[in-house]
Amino acid sequence: LADDGVFRGGSWYCSEGGWESPNGKGVTEVFYMLEGHGMLGDADGIKHFFGPGDMVTIPKGHTGRWDVNGPIHKIWAVNAHDKVEESGPVIRVQVDHYKDYATHCLADTSANDPLYGNTGSVSSASNTFYNVGPTQVGVWTCEVGSFEVTCGERQWFHVVEGTMFITESS
Repeated sequence: LADDGVFRGGSWYCSEGGWESPNGKGVTEVFYMLEGHGMLGDADGIKHFFGPGDMVTIPKGHTGRWDVNGPIHKIWAVNAHDKVEESGPVIRVQVDHYKDYATHCLADTSANDPLYGNTGSVSSASNTFYNVGPTQVGVWTCEVGSFEVTCGERQWFHVVEGTMFITESS
């Protein structure tokens, strides 16, 4: 879907099966599960289960195991940053479940949205689940409306509900 040499995004399907991943992952990957169920294991055997609607972050350097319990389909993005940013003896996968995206789990960010600045009269809310090195992962929502984006950071997003239009300000 996209590839600029550092940041890539795409879609992936896989049938049932399992495999070891003994070599450290070369990028940080974030994916959103569209369908299916699976498990990612860390090097010490801790298991992280995921299914439809979940967001999974696999940090650069992670080793462990993949198990696909039924055919899966995911939308993914990777960040090919320079170094392993995680600290500790084991680099852990992180699974954020769909229930954690509910509005009552998010912080009101209307006055100072961390992604887009001041959204003016448009109410917005967000929550950051993963923030290590150059990779930040979270969820964001807003009411219907328009506002000028004042923060110019490169971003990848997947619209779960609704429609979003991005236009030039001119």
